[in-house]
Formats: sequence, structure tokens, C-alpha cells
Amino acid sequence: MCAVSIVALSAPEIGKFRRRLLAWFSARKRDLPWRRTKDPYRIWLSEIMLQQTRVAAVVPYYESFLRRFPDMQALARARAEVVLSHWAGLGYYSRARNLLRAAREIDARHGGRFPREYDAALALPGIGRYTAAAVLSIAYGKPLAVLDGNVARVLARLGALRGDLRAPALWRKLGATAQYLLARRTPGDWNQAMMELGATLCTPRSPQCLLCPVAEFCEARKQGLADLIPEKRSKRDTIEITLASLVLVDPRGKTLLLAPPKSTRKSAAPDDVHTLVSRMWHFPTVAVQHGQAAAELTRFAQESLFGARKFQMVLGPLKKVRHAVTYRSITVLPFRLEIEKFPKVSGATVLPLADLSAVAISNLTRKVARAALAPK
Repeated sequence: MCAVSIVALSAPEIGKFRRRLLAWFSARKRDLPWRRTKDPYRIWLSEIMLQQTRVAAVVPYYESFLRRFPDMQALARARAEVVLSHWAGLGYYSRARNLLRAAREIDARHGGRFPREYDAALALPGIGRYTAAAVLSIAYGKPLAVLDGNVARVLARLGALRGDLRAPALWRKLGATAQYLLARRTPGDWNQAMMELGATLCTPRSPQCLLCPVAEFCEARKQGLADLIPEKRSKRDTIEITLASLVLVDPRGKTLLLAPPKSTRKSAAPDDVHTLVSRMWHFPTVAVQHGQAAAELTRFAQESLFGARKFQMVLGPLKKVRHAVTYRSITVLPFRLEIEKFPKVSGATVLPLADLSAVAISNLTRKVARAALAPK
């Protein structure tokens, strides 16, 4: 047995373990569109979309995205604005920005083909060890084991491993174990089988041990610890944020959106508006204190939109919007302001309030637009 493996199985047991898991995967795997191809571009796209996103949510986006960008070249030559508009609603927009950057690099340096070498894949924007191993094993048959949350949970239960799995020392042990157990003749199927097991049976809560094809090898089950492993990680405290958004509407039903920032700050305050709207087109928005939304939004609008020109602003309050971004719980207080003529704001655009599809907007902005369109 590998000295650093947490799974104490003999060579014959490992062979049996592999055969059982692969047979189960062959018979029980979910029919997902990215499992019907060996095209590295499509496999890579699916892996990026699946990061922190449920499979059910990804499938329609994956299929729609491929209709617009069917191959690496189509993506590499697209404008960022167009790519973001087709990603809109999926969230975590840095994934889309890195996807485009990587596609352009692949087109320029690798002949438009996802690289076969691990180091070359790892050097691409937005690609870490897991993604590189997943794409190279599934698309090219490279003997590289993946390690994500699902695989780590399966391995931890197999070896009855206690503690915080994300702690560096334990994560290294899990990675070594994953590589040790890897079925080298079929690494792509093996990696997908391990992930499938974690996603469907060896779930975080109430694992379905009676249906597990490799339950006989699981130390956590033998010791009655399956429900206790992995140990719960302490969550970051939720930060409550209140924003106020201004929806300007002219007699033609058009509205004004502000442009994304041109520069990207490496760090920002938790209530940084540009971060909360995913650095995309957005309504004039400002962080406010409870009870001061209308006053602070009025002051912001007069100073930032209307050039400090003082005039009576009659703000119509709309239904509040709830939104969440990682550890932040956001309440948006939107207001509607009927206006005859839009102010001249550098970089802003004017669009029909009922159809903002010409630019890329976040879910938060989309919710505010719906609130402004809702019947009074």
C-alpha cells in the first residue's frame, strides 16, 4: 500500500474496489451532455460551469453556450461583453472572464486545442489542479486523479479520516490516496465514477450506504461514522448589506445603466457595489444605512448623475429585493424615478427597461429590473 494512502486495502481488494465502482458507474451514471463527448473544449467548459453550481442549473447554460460558441475558436474571437451576456444568470462571473482569457491563450499558443501537458493546462487562467486533472484524464486519458469536495468526502469515509479535510496536510493525504486508487487504464471514467458516487450516494448528509457499490470497503460505515465524516467546517459569519438602486425611466419606457468599472481591484470592501453586481452593467446603486435609503440615494444621484444640480426628486419605492453573494446577504431597496431626459453620464447606456439583453447584467440587476416592471 502507498505509504501516504489513508485507505488500507490490499492489491486484490483494490482491484475488486475498482471493478465494482466502474461497473456501477457504467450502469448507473447520469446521462449528462458533457459525458457524450471526448472534445476537450466541451469537457473543459462543463468543468468550469460546474464549479460551485448544481448540475441541473448548468445543463441548459452549457447547451445554450455551445450553440453560440461551438468551439475554441468561436469563443476565443468573441467579445467579452457577448460572452458575459451568455453567462448571465449562472453567477460567479470571474469564471466566464477567465474562460475567455484562457480560450484566447489556447488559440494563440496551443493552436486552438486544449493542451495535453499538465503544466501547460495549469498555467491557463482559471485552471487549477482539479480542473487540469479532470480535463486531461477525461479528454486525453492522462493518469491524473481528481480531488474535489465529492471525491474527498468519499475517500475520507473510506479511510474513516477525521478532521478538517481542507487542512493542507489532510488534503495532501487525500490527493495521494486518490492518485493511489486511480484506475490507470480508464482514468477518465474512474474520476467521473468517484465524483458521481460522492454526488449521488455518498452525499454530505444521509449517505445511502445500502446502495453504495463499494460499501464493504468503507471504514466509516464499519465504525458507524458515516454521518459524522467529514466533520463540519466552521462557516464565515454572514454580513448583512443594504443597497439602494435607482431605476430612471423616461416616457418611452427606457432606463439608464452604468458601465462596468474599467479597472479591477484585487480587494474591495464587502459592500463594494461593483463587486456585488459582478462588475457588470447595473442601475445606479449605492450602499446605504437602514432608514436612510431614499435620502442617501438622492444625494448620490444628484452628485454622481446630475452634476450636483439640485432639484426635487420624487422617488417611488419598489418592492425590496433579496440577493446573496457568497457570505453576504443583500437587501436591495429599489426606487423608480420618472424623468423626461436622462443625464449625460460617461460610459452609461440607455435601454428599454423591459429588455436589457443587449448588455451583460447580473442576477441582482435583473431582480431590480423585475421589481421596477412589476404591477403597482
